[in-house]
Amino acid sequence: MKKKSLALLSFALALSTLTFAQGFHIGAKAGANIFKVDGKSFKEEYKFGYNLGAFAEINFNEKWGIQPELLWSQTNYRTGDQFSDLYPGGKEDVEGKLNYINIPLLLTFRPVKILSLQAGPQFGIMTSQDKDLLGETKEAFKSGDFSMLGGAQLNLGGLRAGARYVIGLSNINDIDNKDKWKNQGWQIYLGFAIL
Repeated sequence: MKKKSLALLSFALALSTLTFAQGFHIGAKAGANIFKVDGKSFKEEYKFGYNLGAFAEINFNEKWGIQPELLWSQTNYRTGDQFSDLYPGGKEDVEGKLNYINIPLLLTFRPVKILSLQAGPQFGIMTSQDKDLLGETKEAFKSGDFSMLGGAQLNLGGLRAGARYVIGLSNINDIDNKDKWKNQGWQIYLGFAIL
C-alpha cells in the first residue's frame, strides 16, 4: 500500500510540475530604445539607446498571463536652444544619457498562440546621469520614474520579438516645476525563453 501511495504521490508531483512548467517561462532579452525626454527645454528628437535584461512569463491559462521584467535601459537626450533661458547657467545643445533599472509588470493577452498583446506599468530607478547639464555637479533628474507601456510580442517557439511604446507619467525634472520632463518613446527587442 505504501508503494502505491508513494507512486501516486510521485505521479501527482511530476504532473503538477509539468503543468506548472508549461505556464511559466524565463528568458533573456536585448534591444534598442528610440526615446526622447519630452519637455520644452529639450530638442524634439528621438535618440537611440539600448535595453538589456530578463523576463518571466506566468500564464494563468491559454489567453491571459503576466510578464514581469528586469531591464537595464538607456535614454539619450539633447537639450534645446532655449535651455539656458529656462535654467540660467544651463547648457544648450548638450547630449546626455540617463541609465535606469526598469521593472515593467505587463498584463498579457494572447488572441492567438504566436501573438501577445501587452500593457502595464513600469517603475524605473536611475543608476546614472550626466551631471554637467547645469554647468555644475547638481543632478537635474529625479532618481525615479513611473511609466505606462503597451505593445505586441511575437512568440515563435522560444524566440520573442516585440515592440512597445513607453510614455512617462511622472515629472523627472529635479530642478523645479518650470518645465515638466518625461521619458517617451519606442522599445524594440529580441529575446529567448530559456525555460
